[in-house]
Amino acid sequence: MDGVPRVPEQRRPGSEEPAALRFSVLGPVRAWLGDALLPAGSPQQRALLAALLLRDGRTATAAELIDALWGDEPPSQALAAVRTYASRLRKALGTEVLVSESGGYAIRSLGEGALDHTRAQELAGLADKARAGGDLPRARGLLRDALALWDGEPLASVPGPYAETQRARLEEWRLQLLESRLDMDLEQGCHAEAVSELTALTAAHPLRERLRELLMLALYRSGRQAEALAVFADTRRLLADELGVDPRAGLKDLQQRILQADPGLAEPSAPAAEPAAAPVRPAQLPATVTDFTGRASFVQELGDVLAAASLDEGRVMAVSALAGIGGVGKTTLAVHVAHQARGAFPDGQLYVDLQGAGSRAAEPEAVLGAFLRALGTADTAIPDSLEERSALYRSVLDGRRVLVLLDNARDAAQVRPLLPGTEGCAALVTSRTRMVGLAGAHLVDLDVMSPEEALQLFTKIVGRERVASEREAALDVVAACGFLPLAIRIAASRLAARRTWTVSVLAAKLADERRRLDELQAGDLAVKATFELGYGQLEPAQARAFRLLGLADGPDISLAAAAALLDLPAEDTEDLLESLVDTSLLESAAPGRYRYHDLVRLYARACAERDEQPPTERAAAMSRLLDFYLATAAGVYALERPGDRLVDHLEPTRTEGLAFADRKASWDWLYSEAVPLLACVRQSATGPTLRRAIDLLWAAVDLAESGANSKEYEAAAAALRDAARAARDARAEGRAGVVLSNALLFSGVFDQAYREAQQALRFAEASDDPLPCCWAANILGSIAFYQKRYTDAEGYFSRAVEEFRGCGDLAGSASPLCNLSRLHLATGRADSAVVLAGQGTEIYETLGHSLRVANGRYALGMALGKSGRHADATSQLEEALRVFRDSRQRLWEGMALCRLAEVDLDARDPGRAAGNAEMALTVLRGIGGEWRRGNVLTVLGKSLSGIGQSGRAQVCWREALDIYEKLDSPEASEVRALLTPVAAA
Repeated sequence: MDGVPRVPEQRRPGSEEPAALRFSVLGPVRAWLGDALLPAGSPQQRALLAALLLRDGRTATAAELIDALWGDEPPSQALAAVRTYASRLRKALGTEVLVSESGGYAIRSLGEGALDHTRAQELAGLADKARAGGDLPRARGLLRDALALWDGEPLASVPGPYAETQRARLEEWRLQLLESRLDMDLEQGCHAEAVSELTALTAAHPLRERLRELLMLALYRSGRQAEALAVFADTRRLLADELGVDPRAGLKDLQQRILQADPGLAEPSAPAAEPAAAPVRPAQLPATVTDFTGRASFVQELGDVLAAASLDEGRVMAVSALAGIGGVGKTTLAVHVAHQARGAFPDGQLYVDLQGAGSRAAEPEAVLGAFLRALGTADTAIPDSLEERSALYRSVLDGRRVLVLLDNARDAAQVRPLLPGTEGCAALVTSRTRMVGLAGAHLVDLDVMSPEEALQLFTKIVGRERVASEREAALDVVAACGFLPLAIRIAASRLAARRTWTVSVLAAKLADERRRLDELQAGDLAVKATFELGYGQLEPAQARAFRLLGLADGPDISLAAAAALLDLPAEDTEDLLESLVDTSLLESAAPGRYRYHDLVRLYARACAERDEQPPTERAAAMSRLLDFYLATAAGVYALERPGDRLVDHLEPTRTEGLAFADRKASWDWLYSEAVPLLACVRQSATGPTLRRAIDLLWAAVDLAESGANSKEYEAAAAALRDAARAARDARAEGRAGVVLSNALLFSGVFDQAYREAQQALRFAEASDDPLPCCWAANILGSIAFYQKRYTDAEGYFSRAVEEFRGCGDLAGSASPLCNLSRLHLATGRADSAVVLAGQGTEIYETLGHSLRVANGRYALGMALGKSGRHADATSQLEEALRVFRDSRQRLWEGMALCRLAEVDLDARDPGRAAGNAEMALTVLRGIGGEWRRGNVLTVLGKSLSGIGQSGRAQVCWREALDIYEKLDSPEASEVRALLTPVAAA
């Protein structure tokens, strides 16, 4: 500890009171003077300090200290070394703290609570007294405070036999305290909350029978008797296999009591009341890596910021933002620090990957929704707008101590709405860019590892024996990796998996690739050379799969889609992908789904551009993927709509799609593949794949109609329309216009939808493309109908019926027939409306359409309702509602509920109408557009007025009027009329 500054007076500048010394041994051995961290010196010097601190002021002789540091094999100059360490510590701590007496040393004159170990003992003793006195809530709190003093492994990285013995003792003590606290948790009736913690603890300490006993009791009290008994069976088997013994008597007795449903095991009938109801405590942090290495100064720096944020009342919420190139270890460091700080944030830890490095970063609205749900907020209580969600999020966090880890952020604008707003909370942010726009943030620039840290990480992964014999070669390897943690991890993992290689073989492979060494130093693409190491070890088939799969834009890819892209059987594809997972070049997102890390995807694409021969194979692979999606989506469409001619008018494909045994399987595929499918559409909006991309979007129309992916679908449709226009392809522009106008129709954007449909009709007519003409006429009629231009609407619907029939598309003609029914109904022709809806429904039933029959019943129910046949109308609409729900058609589900409410009003049942309208409003949240929301609000207002809640009715009508006026919609006059009597009164 040469060069350690002397602190003779131990005073803060400008302070009359001396700054207090503090020490920790329940983690790294550290010393503080006030808030300033004092250097503790070498590992052996920290071992000496720990040995003195743990003697509670008693003197340790030189011989005892030598034995503590080196055991039976001390160095020849051991005594001199002890004296040197003691002298350096005395300079740092002061002569009145580290004293020399009787040929030994002692630490004296420490203030109250100066040593975390002593404080933990005091808290544990107070907890015992509180428990003996029947104050379980206080006892639990005291034990939580005691356990929070542990900061990772006790005496971390301190060498010597004494430290090893004390480490084991302190860990055993921690587990005993933890068992006591969990025991009290169960006494307090917190068994459900304890199950997850006990499950993790029994996994970490499988032979600890007390933890198993507590887990059995917690499961039993949670109504999970079978699982509780399974824990006993697992324990008995494990003890027999590992130790050759039976479970102890207490565990056997508990098993018998569970089997007998002993009433004495029931939840305590009247547990002592907690001071306050415990809120939901999320624990979302990813697992920290077991071989975390180095970064000690950063860990200390960030840990101190978090500790200060949790302890200092009145302090503003703390934000620490880590920045650095991809692969430098930002996430690893942040997760490690967050885990160490968990005890300071007892109300929970939130985590999200913001995907800022990708082309489509996570939206703050969606992240806030997930956070609010994790904090216990019901879905129905989560507002729609970003501002409202952010405000509610801050309110929920007020008074709590929660740590938020925002990983892989794009920029400060993405982060700001996600920050807590009050003291006691803290946020850790990682990003590739410095968050200079975050006012007051503690900014940390993370650079590559030092050579020593890099070698330590490499050694932990590869193994000490292999590295020790080839140290120079190992140094060459980490230097070739640019000391980048991600690069080192991948290289070391590859070497560890090949036991026949030496470190020199690995070093030679890196040295032979001079271009790779150059790329290792190329800024943000520095990781490419490390990936090259793994890529170079792949078999040709693996390498081809690695290159081509990286071409697809979606966040992940299914096994079936990957097989199509690679033009291989599914079994061979799975073998290849799983082998890539084993090499860490690919991740298994879920069974049957795969994804790349964002940097690895960039590298895979670079490999494809460089290595794929012939170059046309890249385009061919993406063409096969597009064909797969188109063929499968067409199959889903045809299965749902037997006899519909759309599939006969789509572009031909050379790659087969999936076949499904039933509708549910087809829907599962469509919705699970929605994001990758739409990504493929946008990626294919050019050249020879443009027309197929448009047809794919057309065949996947249910993604827009259901409301599940309406915004993404609409954006893709607009991109295709623009691409078709740029390509001067009239046929493509006509179809893209139909797809876009249809999506806009479902979103309630009628004026733009009308313009797009008119243009689509012109292009379809010019290119002699009949089916888009049919669809465009039906869409134009629907828009005119919604805008109450009934003459125009009737003309378009009649034309659509004739043109569908002219194309031989009987199924297609049913839609404008049902639309004509609604038009007749709106113009006072209720009888003919019933007939037309019946004709459309009959067509759907004859052809075996399930979902479309529901659309027919929807129109028929409306017509019957206005004809006074309320029971028949309700029956038709309820059957339609059932199908819409089964088919995940949220838009139609919401509108069916609204129509049921209208029938209820006509049947003079406003109470039931109000219930249906409320459900419609909930289902349609975020989908269907503002115009439809205005419709539902109008109906809800009428229902509320009918049950005497005129105040709520006015609020609904005023909101509906505001919507209609902004849209310049004719419905505004009806709502004004509803409000006029209220205003007059």
